[in-house]
This record gives sequence, structure tokens and C-alpha cells, in this order.
Amino acid sequence: MAKHNEFGKKGEQLAEEYLRNKGYSIREKNYRYLKAEVDIIAQKGDVLAIVEVRSRSTNFIENIQDTVTKKKIQLQILAADYYVTHFELDVEVQFDIITIRKEKNNFIINHIENAYYHF
Repeated sequence: MAKHNEFGKKGEQLAEEYLRNKGYSIREKNYRYLKAEVDIIAQKGDVLAIVEVRSRSTNFIENIQDTVTKKKIQLQILAADYYVTHFELDVEVQFDIITIRKEKNNFIINHIENAYYHF
């Protein structure tokens, strides 16, 4: 496995641990629907979080969260709609981004709730 793929998996593990520590239960990891993939589907109370995880081992000029494309957002909305309907969930859905940035030996985690409202 390429190093960037290994770091991506590590980022998803860190995001999952972070969410659990914040009181979320993890319903799905790497959930796929048609062409969509959702990194993490988590729930806390009546809120279902559709979470995109972005990991970087270095600083780029652009913000990590800005790398989520409109196409990715549309696919995640489609997947979330199917998931909620399929499981007949009565929940509020929010779309979050968790960024993981590695600086030296530390991981900096940033959780942006309702991230797609910021676009």
C-alpha cells in the first residue's frame, strides 16, 4: 500500500476515535452507494453525521477542507438520502469534514460540523 493510502487509513482511524470520544457511535465506515463513498457515518442522539475525512502530512497552500469538490458533496447527499430512507431513520442529517494534519509527531484534528453550509 502506498504511503499516502496508509496515512489516509490512519486519518480515518483517528477521526473514528475522535468521534467516539465526542459521544458518537459509528454506524458505518467506507459506506458505498452507487458512485458515492462516505468515510464515516456516525450518530449522536438524533443527529446522523455524514463525515468526510481529509488527511495531509504536509501543509498545502489550500485548506484541506477546500479539497472537497461539489461533485463529492452531491454524491454524499445522494448516499445520505438513500441511507436514511433505507434504514427508515428519523434523524437530522449533518455533513461534517474532519481534517487530520500531521505536524512532526503530532496529529492536529479539526472537526467542521455542518461543513457544507459554509460553501
